[in-house]
Amino acid sequence: MFVQVARAITDDIRRGALQPGDRLPSTRALATQFAVNRNTIVAAYDELVAQGWVVTRGAGGTFVSAELPERHVRDVRAVPDARDVRAARATRAGRRGQGAAAVRGVAARPGYDVRVLPATSVPFGSAEMLYHLSGGVPDTRLLPSAMLSRAYRRVLRSPAGRAALDYADPHGAPRLRTAIAAMLRTSRGIPATADNILITRGSQMALDLATRLLVRPGQTVAVEELGYRPAWRAFEEAGARLEPIALDGSGLVVDELAGVTPRCIYVTPHHQYPTTVLMSPARRMALLDRARRERFAILEDDYDHEFHFEGRPVAPLAADDPGGNVIYLGTLSKILAPGLRLGFVAAPEQVIDGLARLRTIADRQGDQVLELAVADLIEEGELQRHAKKMRRVYEARRDALVTALRRELAGALSFQLPAGGITLWAKVAAEVPLEVWCERARARGVAISAARDFALDGKARPYVRLAYARYRESELLDAVRRLRDALPRGKNSTRLAG
Repeated sequence: MFVQVARAITDDIRRGALQPGDRLPSTRALATQFAVNRNTIVAAYDELVAQGWVVTRGAGGTFVSAELPERHVRDVRAVPDARDVRAARATRAGRRGQGAAAVRGVAARPGYDVRVLPATSVPFGSAEMLYHLSGGVPDTRLLPSAMLSRAYRRVLRSPAGRAALDYADPHGAPRLRTAIAAMLRTSRGIPATADNILITRGSQMALDLATRLLVRPGQTVAVEELGYRPAWRAFEEAGARLEPIALDGSGLVVDELAGVTPRCIYVTPHHQYPTTVLMSPARRMALLDRARRERFAILEDDYDHEFHFEGRPVAPLAADDPGGNVIYLGTLSKILAPGLRLGFVAAPEQVIDGLARLRTIADRQGDQVLELAVADLIEEGELQRHAKKMRRVYEARRDALVTALRRELAGALSFQLPAGGITLWAKVAAEVPLEVWCERARARGVAISAARDFALDGKARPYVRLAYARYRESELLDAVRRLRDALPRGKNSTRLAG
């Protein structure tokens, strides 16, 4: 019932009956109006808050998020009274899944009564929507925009915030550097201070700066044979020669570095990009040992550290690096949103100073006000609580995707449950023409990435990457069903469809 109430309210927001900033009725008033338990309405409001449709202001009430676009009111029809709601509630068990018994609430604006409108369906999985299962990005609908905007306003009203509007330290706001260093020490075991931190506009800037500092034309950069193309482009722009290193079920095959003399190696050991494989402890120790002996740098990209579901996240390479060979790259994009452009580097102080000097050439400094606002969220524990919430949400979405794939595509895909991350790496059955399937899936509104997209040699491999963080469970089910319908039909089609 609470899901139906939540959907009814989101329908009103979508069609414009509820506008950004409108106040919703109290949970007690709405429960009385609909003759349901108040806990049902509380659960519905909690769901709407989690999805980003509404915000709560304590005793002030619950409001439609001001971040949503305004809509013109349309399709307002006859208004039944609460008896219709109770009648729908009485029959909902036999009609569940049919779109019946949905309740629609209209906000208690000044001069208006709380009313109930008949439901209409606005499916997320409509033909106009494209599911980008190819992109490992977070769900920006879950950004705690109200919390962030409050912190931003607090900073702007403060003397420190007004000073931050002037030219400032290219290393980044000292408060944020101090907060991130503390976060790295306590949650990741990296022995960092503010002097070891540089704030960047996303992890790609961090990669570019580190490449320009380390690499000269003609030098070798070792990379994982399946990996992150934007990083490879940064190395190639610096004139580097890329050397692919094989992967297996334990991560990077460190022994393949024998005979290779790299200037640096770029790795994603926590959840390997794109295979999600966790580098084994033995391989981690071997890589650190080889870097110390052969005096090359390790660029460690820990792009989604927070999202590890099976036990605690594994400590980064940088946490066990007495030789100072690791340059650690992190981001807040997966916790918050990519558009905020907040990344960071943790490295020895002389490396950080070198990166800061390079940074001033192209971008003298970042958004210091935003950096101070995020520092405030970290200091108050708000960012950590939000990350914990996102971990629960993304784990549920991972499980929903896995369940849907096993039910709808059991004959076409096989995979291991990833311990973390926000994507799934699946092997495609030999009978499935992968490239044809990708094309047919896109025609049905689903974009997926084949292994070829992540291969340095450009060769095809029978794997696909499916990103799930961006979409809710119901959306993921719709996307998987579209993938099932897109399977090329032939003599094996019945078995492949499960």
